[in-house]
Amino acid sequence: MPLINSIISWLNVKRLHQIELFKKYPWNVQREVFTRLISQAADTEWGKTHGFKDIENVRQFQARVPIQTYEDIVPYVDRQRAGEQNILWPSEIKWYAKSSGTTSEKSKFIPVSPEALEECHFRGGKDVMALYTKQYPDSLVLRGKSLTLGGSHQVNNYSTQSYYGDLSAILIENLPFWASFIRTPSAEIALIPDFEEKVEKITKIAIKENVTNIAGVPSWNLVLLKHILDFTGNDNLLDIWPNLELFTHGGVSFGPYREQFKKIIPSPGMHYLETYNASEGFFGIQDDLNDSSMLLMLDYGVFYEFIPMDKFNESNPPAYTIDEVETGVNYALVISTNGGLWRYMIGDTIVFTSLNPHKFKITGRTKYFINAFGEEVILDNAENALMNACKHTNAEIKDYTAGPIYMTDDSKGSHEWLIEFEVEPEDLERFTDVLDKSLCSINSDYEAKRYKNTTLNKPTVMAVPQGTFYNWFHKKGKVGGQNKMPRLANDRKYLDEVHDLIS
Repeated sequence: MPLINSIISWLNVKRLHQIELFKKYPWNVQREVFTRLISQAADTEWGKTHGFKDIENVRQFQARVPIQTYEDIVPYVDRQRAGEQNILWPSEIKWYAKSSGTTSEKSKFIPVSPEALEECHFRGGKDVMALYTKQYPDSLVLRGKSLTLGGSHQVNNYSTQSYYGDLSAILIENLPFWASFIRTPSAEIALIPDFEEKVEKITKIAIKENVTNIAGVPSWNLVLLKHILDFTGNDNLLDIWPNLELFTHGGVSFGPYREQFKKIIPSPGMHYLETYNASEGFFGIQDDLNDSSMLLMLDYGVFYEFIPMDKFNESNPPAYTIDEVETGVNYALVISTNGGLWRYMIGDTIVFTSLNPHKFKITGRTKYFINAFGEEVILDNAENALMNACKHTNAEIKDYTAGPIYMTDDSKGSHEWLIEFEVEPEDLERFTDVLDKSLCSINSDYEAKRYKNTTLNKPTVMAVPQGTFYNWFHKKGKVGGQNKMPRLANDRKYLDEVHDLIS
């Protein structure tokens, strides 16, 4: 273990110099990434179809390659999964990440090339530790093990030529041998498909380890960590792991879960670090724990474009490169990757908070918002308003979903919020008032629709029984992994599904 930690520390120093380089010269680095991607894929079927050999700059690339959604690339992906190669990317691709995203009801199978594994996903994981230990040079995080809650799907055979599963399962399958010395549980346990069985076995193994850091989605990790406390009878995790100091989280906003983590890890030395990693790639890391924004990672073999959301619905919206973006603008993220995704609309929206270096916050989804009445409420609005309502009513939220209540002949429209509380508010009516007023202060469109109940009536908030959202996931076969409840919707699909569960 000491030898491995020394090697990791030496590599971290080298890597930090490279990160400083792309922070200082973002467009130069992104232009190099673009050139390399186009050159590598020139002789693929996709590259030949779109004339990659003749492309000299980004503008030509944008003119020849339209924006893609998953539905656009399904025929290519299906052929690759059946064994054809050199279609979207020149390297042999046999791994496919079964996406747990909420863009579509049907599963997505994202190609994961060897380059995407090494240069993007694995590099992202290593950079988390490099950036964290830079901030805390006296950290002992590398002296213990990382507790990682794997995905809900094992790696499965699609054919004799390819395999699919959660990205976390694919990463575990491809980790170098030495990773087993610094993580827990074993791959065998981490890849158990049954979530409840996996939690039971992780608990019995992990309590015997010196766990210094945890990684994963906050909601599912809370299920595991509370089970561990119930199993041991301890009041907090520090009684089990006194050297615990870091939780690396992503997938959903950490805001609603922060207070719950503080209760079970009551240490001023506990740190929480956000990452932006998805099946399509690893994109961002919080490089300063005093700043809630994340650093956009520009040298992972991903070329970025950004479509302003106020122009998103135009027939041919502009797509800006890293040297053209502005702070405070809500952008839809478009990526071209070393996994063979070309001008791919990932479905997330971000806002840059800094351009030197390029730091950002995730604001929501291109398809998940509430705009049934012109109010344009996005996820960032909702999360901030809910946190304010919790603060003023001493409440804690476990999960939620929200959507419209449509207008009728007799009533105006409004919003309905179904919330599963960890700690219910002292006064639900007060909670609703603060939520409503907070949204008005954050979102001028919402405020205008709420003015004197012009278009929108006051929202309705319902506290649903404990376990409601877990039951929703269970019914969908989506327990564990990176699965997350669609927080906002422009229709009543998810609201009605939850109501059916509790009726």
